[in-house]
This record gives sequence, C-alpha cells and structure tokens, in this order.
Amino acid sequence: HPNVSQGCQGGCATCSDYNGCLSCKPRLFFVLERIGMKQIGVCLSSCPSGYYGTRYPDINKCTKCKADCDTCFNKNFCTKCKSGFYLHLGKCLDNCPEGLEANNHTMECVSIGEEELSDLEGIRHTSDDNVSLQGSAAQSSTSQEPDELSLRDSLHSSLQRYRLDVHCEASEWSAWSPCMKKGKTCGFKRGTETRVREITQHPSAKGNLCPPTSETRKCTVQRKKCQKGERVEVNEQGHIL
Repeated sequence: HPNVSQGCQGGCATCSDYNGCLSCKPRLFFVLERIGMKQIGVCLSSCPSGYYGTRYPDINKCTKCKADCDTCFNKNFCTKCKSGFYLHLGKCLDNCPEGLEANNHTMECVSIGEEELSDLEGIRHTSDDNVSLQGSAAQSSTSQEPDELSLRDSLHSSLQRYRLDVHCEASEWSAWSPCMKKGKTCGFKRGTETRVREITQHPSAKGNLCPPTSETRKCTVQRKKCQKGERVEVNEQGHIL
C-alpha cells in the first residue's frame, strides 16, 4: 500500500504518515485519538481513562465509555459516573430510583440498611398517638414536648448513622512495572508486569469493601542477553528497588 510506512513508532505494526498507527503489535490496544479535526491511531499497553479494552483475534481495541460515564468495565457497566450523575448497578442516573438515596460523597445510589430501618420503625411504634413526627406541636391535656424532642433526636441520630457510612476508596493505578521474570529484566521473552494502587479511604463497617490493590499480567519483550551479574531487585508490589 503506497500510504503505509515501514518505519512505525510506538508499538505500531503498520502505520501511515497521515493516520498514525493502522494496527498494533501483539497485546497492545489500538485507540483513535482526536487531534484537531482528524483522528490518529495510537497503540497503548492499556486503555486510557474513559475507555474500556476488548480483545479480538485480529485486534485489541479501546472503545470510549458512554457519554455520562467517566470510567467503565465495558460498554454496559460504568464504574464511575461523570459529575452530576449517580452510579447504580453500573448505570449513571440523574436521580436515584425510589427506595434509594443519593450519596453526594461517593455519587452513588445507596439504600437504608435493615438495622436503620428497624430503628426508624421502632421510633414510630413507641411514639405516643398524640406526638407528631412532623414536628407540629402535640395537642393534648398533658404536655408531650419532651417526648417529642427525644423522638426527633433519635430519628435524627438514626439518619445520621446511615449517612455517615464510609466507602472504601483507592488511588489511581500506578504505571505498569517493567516486564520481568524471576526478578530479572533480561534473558527471557515472556514474563509478567505488575501495577499497584493504594487504599486512600478505609471503609466503615457498612461501607463498600476495598478492591484489589495489585494486578499482574503477562508480557512479551524482545529477548536480550543478561550482562554478568545483572539482576533487578524488586519489592512485593513489583517496584524496582
């Protein structure tokens, strides 16, 4: 093909001067990046934020998440919504469904736990018939104001306990470590690479559990001979010491 260049850069298997990468080397993902009015093909080891990766027999592609989604697992399952939307079961919603409440800290739709619901029911059942939970003054021959205040306090503290649930939060993934095998970066063709992230917010008892903090995947490199005594010391997270 007259427009296909042989001197490709950055992981391209084939490329053109005008369109950039046309196909990628094995295991790399193909993604179209918009530069001005045109789109350029790029080959990356993992998909950028806002895209999800799909592996096919002939090509690995990065596809953009839906317009209301910031990060996603696939086209139908969002993991973080754009500002102004609430996450619920992989979807991004303007408003949470009936029976759920928006958590403006995590931007997720969450339900009131069974314990909190039973607390609220208990408060209602123990209330005197003359006491209004809406806060209007109780009309009866004996003053009910102290009871009404204590009920309102109990209701408030119960709701506060629910709203203070803290969910686990993790940092962004680190860059992938160099491709390695048995602590070395030389003398092999197929090895593994690792990336890590840190827990930035530990959850409360009823908060969401923490995700994995490390990922390992296979990698292929051009075999190079080890120099005498060449060895790389690596810590448990795959970082070179």
